[in-house]
Amino acid sequence: MASPAIGCEGKTDVLRIRYFASLREELGLAEEAVTSAQIGTVADLIEFLVTQHGEGWRDHLTSPQVRVAVNQELVEHEMALSDGDEVAFLPPVTGG
Repeated sequence: MASPAIGCEGKTDVLRIRYFASLREELGLAEEAVTSAQIGTVADLIEFLVTQHGEGWRDHLTSPQVRVAVNQELVEHEMALSDGDEVAFLPPVTGG
């Protein structure tokens, strides 16, 4: 079950999920923490988040423009997750 990330510091069976830039605004959430039990890969995490938050999240999290980083390294959806990992969803960013 998804819960706020606050208060989860130091727990190792938790994944910290962060949403950046326009994705944060579209989803209405900057970060959260989820229990890592039964979440083996980034793809599993996305399915879990869609189940928790609604089908509307699928298009946002699986968009080809959205990159995923685990512990600050860009990864593919097949990447295995471990207890305590930080997973960040990164939309394209424009600057000027």
